[in-house]
Amino acid sequence: MGKLIAGIDEAGRGAVVGPLVIAGVSIEPEKEAKLKALNVRDSKLIAPARRKKLAKVLERIAKDIIIVKIDACRIDTYRKEGVNLNKLEAMRMADVANYLKADRNYVDSPDVKPSRLKDFLSKLVRHKTEFIVEHKADTKYRVCGAASIMAKVSRDEEIEKLRKKYGVRGSGYPSDPRTIGWLKELKEKKKEFPDCVRRSWGTIKDLEKEENQSKLGKWFGIKRN
Repeated sequence: MGKLIAGIDEAGRGAVVGPLVIAGVSIEPEKEAKLKALNVRDSKLIAPARRKKLAKVLERIAKDIIIVKIDACRIDTYRKEGVNLNKLEAMRMADVANYLKADRNYVDSPDVKPSRLKDFLSKLVRHKTEFIVEHKADTKYRVCGAASIMAKVSRDEEIEKLRKKYGVRGSGYPSDPRTIGWLKELKEKKKEFPDCVRRSWGTIKDLEKEENQSKLGKWFGIKRN
């Protein structure tokens, strides 16, 4: 078997709604030129419709593609058990690398210290391989850009399913007013957050605090503008 290179990236790390998705894409090095011709890069720089088209093309170009989805309730459970998001991502990225068995892996680092993630991955991967772990690797290395696209398209598909099932609005990120509006509506209607909501997130704790303050205000006759 010839040499293989792989890209590993994620989508949904900071979201309060929906899964964290980690994608890995492996290709033969000579196919990098095809990725360049397609202008494969960080998914955030590509329009949604174009991302979906590129994902279909990448499925034909890549040797292997693996998608790992970690649901919100699983993230909450891991956090309760003392496994933070950095460690959880590192564990699943190692699973991806073990599956792809590439000779070199380009990883977009979610950790503020890329060297820490690199050390962790090196310990968990069972075959001889090299890790290039950097911030913004999806803008520097085409194969990592490919992983970024696959992760983002997969997460978008999951959010669409949640939209139909639970009425989720927006992108699922705390910075999205539509998502926050949906979460506030659930609280106001005294409905339980569905399993697609990361209940351990600070965003949810802030909403609960806000609700409690509102109840206290009503109790003491305080009107809020």
